[in-house]
Amino acid sequence: MAYQQIKYEVQDNILTITLNRPDKMNAFTHVMMDELIAAFDAADADDNVRAIIVTGAGRAFCAGADLSEGGATFDRAARSDRKTAPLRANGEVEWSDDAVRDGGGRVTLRIFKSLKPVIGAINGAAVGIGVTMQLPMDIRIASVDARFGFVFARRGIVPEAASSWFLPRIVGISQALEWCYSGRVFPAQEALAGRLVSKVVPADELITTARAIAREIVENAAPVSIALIRQQMWRMLGADDPMEAHKVDSRGIYSRGQSADVREGVMSFLEKRPAKFAQTVSKDMPSYFPWWTEREYK
Repeated sequence: MAYQQIKYEVQDNILTITLNRPDKMNAFTHVMMDELIAAFDAADADDNVRAIIVTGAGRAFCAGADLSEGGATFDRAARSDRKTAPLRANGEVEWSDDAVRDGGGRVTLRIFKSLKPVIGAINGAAVGIGVTMQLPMDIRIASVDARFGFVFARRGIVPEAASSWFLPRIVGISQALEWCYSGRVFPAQEALAGRLVSKVVPADELITTARAIAREIVENAAPVSIALIRQQMWRMLGADDPMEAHKVDSRGIYSRGQSADVREGVMSFLEKRPAKFAQTVSKDMPSYFPWWTEREYK
């Protein structure tokens, strides 16, 4: 696929997705939404991609929604470039239609479903959707130049991109509400203290640090195990009892215990050599996967 507003580059089994509107501080558009979803679809289908880094071109990660439509930015009914929501016979909006869906949420839900580990390398301003799109990324590291802002209330809107689910689970309810109520833009060190990011590094070390994390995964871990671990961890955040984790763990240990990857992992340890995992996400996911029922938008 030819991308207009992102870059898609694979090197050494690591995909780097770069938000690429540097003249607009990588402001989020409908085109960018479509391209990000397509990029994660392509990554999941490509066994050559073993880890994903997401970053921004220029001095920003993503400065939020493109506000070039002014006061009509978030009003689909007033915008000629958006499909308007259909109405029911009684005049109510048909909420199940794609025309009313939050575009940022469509991106975060797609990242949430990823079968590859996702590392956010936050190089500059990350405001609105620029910060909420990071939340389903597994590891977030920031440049000292990064700035973050959950500016919903300052724009007169509400949390988007499913951030009301993700953010409190990552940083706790009190910190999440403080940031969302104030809407202030805060520095990387505050993001680190609040557990939004796990590292803050000099600007010129950001991508090197992100690639080092990705390389450790690529060189040492079984891709099928990574895909399963990622979904187990994220989906158990919403489980109502540890028994739900026990049921999925048990299926995984039983199924993977018979796999070629496990035999290789054990023998490489005993023989004191690097493991060579041959199983792939495209062909070797276990029969119990997925163990959840996909939710509909309605």
